[in-house]
Amino acid sequence: MSLVVRSFRSIMKKGCEGIAVTLFIVMFATFLLQIFSRYVLNAPLGWTVEVCVILYIWLVFWTSAFLLRDSEHVSFNMLFLMANPRQKRVMAILGILCIGVAMAAGLPVIVDYVQFMHIEKAPVTRIPLNYIYAIFPVFIIAVVIRSAMSLYRLFTRRWQDEVAAIAGDEEEQRDLP
Repeated sequence: MSLVVRSFRSIMKKGCEGIAVTLFIVMFATFLLQIFSRYVLNAPLGWTVEVCVILYIWLVFWTSAFLLRDSEHVSFNMLFLMANPRQKRVMAILGILCIGVAMAAGLPVIVDYVQFMHIEKAPVTRIPLNYIYAIFPVFIIAVVIRSAMSLYRLFTRRWQDEVAAIAGDEEEQRDLP
């Protein structure tokens, strides 16, 4: 991988991490504000719970889309880990193909529904729900792109590296996004 690509990836990863950390800090500060207002001032703030939920939604989908590797997601991979490398390759191709195609097929409907949600607003903050759930199509697009990249790598001569990355072999993951 070229130096330009590595430095670009590094900058993008740091930026994505910065956004995730900011979301978490704001969520945690809002949570602490709720505790303080409820138990010290005896005057709970209704908006804090809603803001925490909105930030949590964004944090989960942002992190899943841009920061977690496939091997870091929760998975049931007992059969995959018991298979030989060629069987793992076939399993990975089939699994990633199913996920990528399903997400790509659902994307137009998901985008349409999120846009439709502009008519609804959050009960307390009055934020339109299309803003709250705007991160979900971004997550779907990221999954489709990552699936396509993974499939591409599974059809190259270095497919063993991709299988190792999917399986969570730390040594092999260093060179893969």
